[in-house]
Amino acid sequence: MNRFVHKTLVVQLQAEGTARCPVLAHLSYDAGDPFAVTAAFGHDGRVLARWRLDREMLSDGLTGPVGVGDVRLRPVSAGRWRELRMEFLGDYRADGGRHHAVVYAWAPAVAAFLHQTREVVPPGQEEVQVDELLAEILSTG
Repeated sequence: MNRFVHKTLVVQLQAEGTARCPVLAHLSYDAGDPFAVTAAFGHDGRVLARWRLDREMLSDGLTGPVGVGDVRLRPVSAGRWRELRMEFLGDYRADGGRHHAVVYAWAPAVAAFLHQTREVVPPGQEEVQVDELLAEILSTG
């Protein structure tokens, strides 16, 4: 069985004070890290940002608002068009504010990606190799 799931989506990025612009979102899931989804956002061959998201939080964001920290997710809809609104707070700027961006993804595409991840590792069957993790942590000092 394949331990990896990958999906590339065209999403809409809205940075501070700008209109939406299309960028690519590369979503990836590795059964070796069963609770996380990596989202890498890119444009013109450059990675603009990479975030590790909680798989369950990503799923919950499709049906209601979640998140209180650097990542906040919620569904939005306009007629039949359903989107997942992903708000990201980044590093602090020199003026004391924080970098801020919002990404809008087509919700059915995100749901299809999550369905594929659940086929690899069903919810509740995630396992973390604690002994291997501790050995890695201890070996790096």
